[in-house]
Amino acid sequence: MRTSTTITGCLALLTIGYVVGASQVLSPANLLAQGSKAKSKVSDGQAPPALSDECKTKIKAAVDALNAAKEALQSEGRYESAIKGVNTFMVLTGGGNALNDLKSNGGVDPETFAALYAGVASDSVVGELGRDSDNKLTYRGRVVRMYPKSVIVSAYARRAEISGEDLLPAAASDSSKPKAKKKADDEDEKTEESDQ
Repeated sequence: MRTSTTITGCLALLTIGYVVGASQVLSPANLLAQGSKAKSKVSDGQAPPALSDECKTKIKAAVDALNAAKEALQSEGRYESAIKGVNTFMVLTGGGNALNDLKSNGGVDPETFAALYAGVASDSVVGELGRDSDNKLTYRGRVVRMYPKSVIVSAYARRAEISGEDLLPAAASDSSKPKAKKKADDEDEKTEESDQ
C-alpha cells in the first residue's frame, strides 16, 4: 500500500510539474532590446525635457571645437567620415577613415555604425546602403558591422593618450588576468625555492 501511494504521489508531482512548465506560468517575461513605442516618450513625439541656455551654449562651443579638430585632422589626411556632421569618436581618437572601413568590410567605428542605422549617412554613402533578408544594414551588399572589441579598446587608449583622460583602467578588457598570472608566477617561484 505504501509503495502505491509513493508512486501515485510521484506521478502527481510529475504531472503538476509538467503542466506548470508547459504553461510557462512561472517563466520570466520576455525582454526586448527595443521597448514598445507606448513606453518610449521620444517615439511618441514628446520631446525630452528642454535644455538650459547654459547647456546649449556649452554644447555649441564643444561642436565648434570638434569642428576645428576635424579640420586639423583633415588637413593631415587623418579624417574621412561616412556620416553627416562631425564624427566625435573619430575626432577624439585621433582620426580615421570610415569610407575605407566600409569598403573593406572590416567594421566601422561605433558612431558611424549608429549614424548609418539612424539614416545620417553622408551623400556619398547613402546610395550604396541597403538591407539584407534579415533587415540588417548593408553597404554594397555586405552587412555593416562595428569594429571588433580590440580595435575599440585601442581607440580609447589613443583617446586617453591624446586627451589625458583616465580611460585605460575602464577600457582594459580583463584587468583580473594579469593579477592571476602574477599569482601563478609567484607560486612557481615558491615551488622552485622549495625544490632547491
